[in-house]
Amino acid sequence: MTTRVLKFGGTSVGSLERIRASAAIAAADIRRGDKVAVVVSAMAGETDRLLRLAGGLGHGLGDEETDVVLSAGEQVSAALMAMALRLEGLEAQSFLGWQAGIRTDGPPGAARISGLDASPIRAAMEKGHVPVMAGYQGASKEDRLRTLGRGGTDLSAVALAAALEAHCDIYTDVDGVFTTDPRIEPDARRIEKISYDEMLELAAQGAKVLQTRSAEFAKARNVPLRVLSSFAEPGQSEGTMIMQAEDIAERRIVSGIAYARDQARIALRGLSGAPQSAASVFAGLADADIGIDMIVQSPASESGRTNLEFTIDYRDLDKALEKIGESDAREVLSETGLAKVSVVGLGLNRRADVARILYNALAEQKIGIRTVSTSEIKISVLIENDAVEQAVRALHAAYGLDDA
Repeated sequence: MTTRVLKFGGTSVGSLERIRASAAIAAADIRRGDKVAVVVSAMAGETDRLLRLAGGLGHGLGDEETDVVLSAGEQVSAALMAMALRLEGLEAQSFLGWQAGIRTDGPPGAARISGLDASPIRAAMEKGHVPVMAGYQGASKEDRLRTLGRGGTDLSAVALAAALEAHCDIYTDVDGVFTTDPRIEPDARRIEKISYDEMLELAAQGAKVLQTRSAEFAKARNVPLRVLSSFAEPGQSEGTMIMQAEDIAERRIVSGIAYARDQARIALRGLSGAPQSAASVFAGLADADIGIDMIVQSPASESGRTNLEFTIDYRDLDKALEKIGESDAREVLSETGLAKVSVVGLGLNRRADVARILYNALAEQKIGIRTVSTSEIKISVLIENDAVEQAVRALHAAYGLDDA
């Protein structure tokens, strides 16, 4: 008997019809002999609707009362899913995050899971009930409701699976992880198996199949993870297994191409060369909860000073420039209308031909590269927003992913 945590995303619970279909998937697993717990997101579009309501009264993300408003979406989904499971002839019980023992730390709207006492969920399962947990939420040490940020239901599900020593199945509207976005490249292929590290990079570089923190948590706790489609008939979705790299027998050099539109580049010219100057810049951005990427540092023409460049999401630009205004840089420049395209794969490490293929493919398409950033399993390039689709298709073909 296998214990499974099934997570159903917004599209999988987007209507009563979809909730019934997702409940049928859970029921099919139970009838095959698995023990099942369910974690649900808010219905598709509901979180945005609730955020607009809070905004209409002058409250946005990062406010305690906004967290209370936003968490209501998952509460509704959990109760409706429990009702749908009862129609399948199963005993089911809904749980809010705090009732399931999820404790958090960190600010409203971006809390992190600090602990999970799964005993209420275990007790329900031992009675033969199907626990349905509202994702995306928990309670702070002050017993105030906190939400976990966009995609936080993935994290809720992985954390519960870790606590139950269970497998975690993430149900969405696509049949697994693909070599790139099928909406851009029709020849994108489903990846049968992918490592935690590759999935983490793809998520971090813009792939929206799985939340980044959930991939980190799954790797740290070695949670067996699978991404499937809830739109297939029960048992018919093959999906993608996410696992340790050493458990994958056949590895491709490149696994996938990810992209993120609407990036901004900030350049600080003539920043003091002391390490504390760059540290203070990034400390200010961290305090404002602004994520940074693609950092490039080079000597400035003025002795004792340096040039520093990095990229951020466009939506954070004004806030970032306000923070950077406190630095001692001679000049601060910014550029928008940019996008990041990333090539991800375990085989990239120390392979010069991977970079050669990337540069050749983009050169043939006359796509200019603004900045390059690399890691052991990733090469990212900064290009014009308008060239994203052209770049993704070119790189997908150049690395042979059409035939993956």
